Amino acid sequence: MGYILELRKTLGSRPIIMAGAGVILLNDKNEILLGRRTDNGYWDYPAGSMELGESFEECARREVLEETGLACGKLEFLMDMSGEDSYYEYPNGDKVYLAGILYICRDFTGEMKVQEEEAYEQRFFSIDKLPENTPPLKIKARIFEKVRECIKSR
Repeated sequence: MGYILELRKTLGSRPIIMAGAGVILLNDKNEILLGRRTDNGYWDYPAGSMELGESFEECARREVLEETGLACGKLEFLMDMSGEDSYYEYPNGDKVYLAGILYICRDFTGEMKVQEEEAYEQRFFSIDKLPENTPPLKIKARIFEKVRECIKSR
C-alpha cells in the first residue's frame, strides 16, 4: 500500500483511481474464502492495490499470500472491476474508483494464517450463504453473480 499512501499525502481524501487485483479462492466444496477486515469490519475476498511495476497477476498473488498465507497456483480471469459501480469511500474518508482484475483460484497451497493487520478471521462460505456484512460496492452483486455462474459451469 506504499504507493497509495504516498499519493494520499499529496491528494488527501480526494477520489483517486486505484489499480489492483483480487482473488476468489474456491475450495473443493466450491466455498469462497472471505476474511473479516480490520479496517472496515466487512467480509471480503483477498485483494489490494498494485505496487509500482507490478502486474495484475503479481499483485493478486502477493495479496493472497500476505492476507491468507496461501500460495495461488493457476489463476483464471473472472472479470474486470471498473466504472461507476467500483466507487468506494473508506471509513477514514478516502475515496477511490477501483480499476482492477478479479481472478478465481481453485489451486492453492499452504497453511491458512490470519494476518492480524488485515483481518480478524477468515472462513470459507457457501456462495449462497455469504455473510451480510460485505462491502457496500454496487459491483459486489455482479462479482458474486459471476462466481455463481462460474461454479455452475463446472
